[in-house]
Amino acid sequence: MSGDGEVDTSRTVVQTYVPAYQRDVWDDHADRLDMSRSEFVKTMVQAGRRQIGDDPELIPDADGSIDDDSGDAEQSLGSEVTALLEDADALSWDELLASLTDDIESRLDETLQELQESNEIRYSGRADGYVLVEGDS
Repeated sequence: MSGDGEVDTSRTVVQTYVPAYQRDVWDDHADRLDMSRSEFVKTMVQAGRRQIGDDPELIPDADGSIDDDSGDAEQSLGSEVTALLEDADALSWDELLASLTDDIESRLDETLQELQESNEIRYSGRADGYVLVEGDS
């Protein structure tokens, strides 16, 4: 954070090494939460910092907004669910899920474009999907 209150929301790479079994556990958990590995790790680190009270400054979300809720992710999600239900008589599971995840496709598209522009990933026809770019970063 700079002294004039502005927050640098540009993206940067954070790299770590863990045993393969740990990555697999994280991937399974992320899949159950319908999150990418990157999103899962970021969320868990932030939740852990809040849990131990080590969140000295407000950290902007991916969209640049600042969430100053000191509660955990479930509490934040609970607030979103109750706010949605205040505006409706009733919402089904599918309607709630759609309301909570309505922008995930556009966020994913934007993120994939940014990662390709920064040469961190590329689309591989041979692999039929996105792959990490090999080499020095």
